[in-house]
Amino acid sequence: MKGLFKSKPRTPAELVRISRDLLIIVDQDAIRESKREDKMSELSKVIRDLKCILYGNSEAEPVPEACMQLTQEFFKDNTFRLLITSLPKLNLEARKDATQIVANLQRQQVHSRLIASDYLEHNKDLIDVLLTGYENPDMALHYGSMLRECIRHQVVAKYVLESEHLKKFFDFIQLPNFDIAADAAATFKELLTRHKSTVADFLTNNYDWFFEEYNSKLLESSNYITRRQAVKLLGDMLLDRSNSATMTKYVSSRENLRILMNLLRESSKTIQIEAFHVFKLFAANQNKPADISNILVANKSKLLRLLGELKTDKEDEQFDSDKAQVMQEIASLEPKELP
Repeated sequence: MKGLFKSKPRTPAELVRISRDLLIIVDQDAIRESKREDKMSELSKVIRDLKCILYGNSEAEPVPEACMQLTQEFFKDNTFRLLITSLPKLNLEARKDATQIVANLQRQQVHSRLIASDYLEHNKDLIDVLLTGYENPDMALHYGSMLRECIRHQVVAKYVLESEHLKKFFDFIQLPNFDIAADAAATFKELLTRHKSTVADFLTNNYDWFFEEYNSKLLESSNYITRRQAVKLLGDMLLDRSNSATMTKYVSSRENLRILMNLLRESSKTIQIEAFHVFKLFAANQNKPADISNILVANKSKLLRLLGELKTDKEDEQFDSDKAQVMQEIASLEPKELP
């Protein structure tokens, strides 16, 4: 007889509504601990079910119609907001599942629209919540992962780049907790490489303070990993055609050249190679300012010797070709009169 009264499976929309009600309950401070535990257990199961709808499981692939229903309901009555703001109250497994749900929702289309993008455009304070997550060791990796997925939307990336939060990344990247620092570095890279036109505008409008911070806090950091990541990212930014105006300005600076020449002398071959990819832009610039040209001339023999010894671990024809060109350029330089 028992089988006759099986409960009807709950629809995606119903599951979202149940999760919203439970999130509201567990978020209350006045709730009894025993009741909180019961509700938390129930909530964890519902969150797991929601994740299964979006990602599928070992038995079934996600069903597009179910995903669409779930997505619509999530953004309809602020369940998305509740899930993010209540994350610290959840247990670890529920946090992990919730992080995956938030990430997946960024990619879900409803009638060919990414409704997460529209929602976040009008709820930018949620991005502030995610950003401040780096200041909380328990939340940093969850919120950091969510943030990177949200940065898929240009409107979010633009907001973060133009906010005061961006300056904090120069410190987040050097936090003593390696995992959190690495996560912040991954987010920083995403911000500065994903949306080309937005990044180009940002670098043009914020050149002075940004590169002053970038040089002093990252490229000249005492931390090897920070320097290695920073010089690699610098190369990625400057070699991107969208940032050609920024690149031209960067390679016209004596201070920048000094920093890159120091990085070329690092004991780490990895840093040397990455530094070379930026240094070659100084050498290849056909409109070098006189002071840049004269610094290269004054250090000609040292640079040629250093570059001559610089080799990649694996054969790399492009690197060898670039290096030969740079060495030829430096060898042919003559002193210029300063204006």
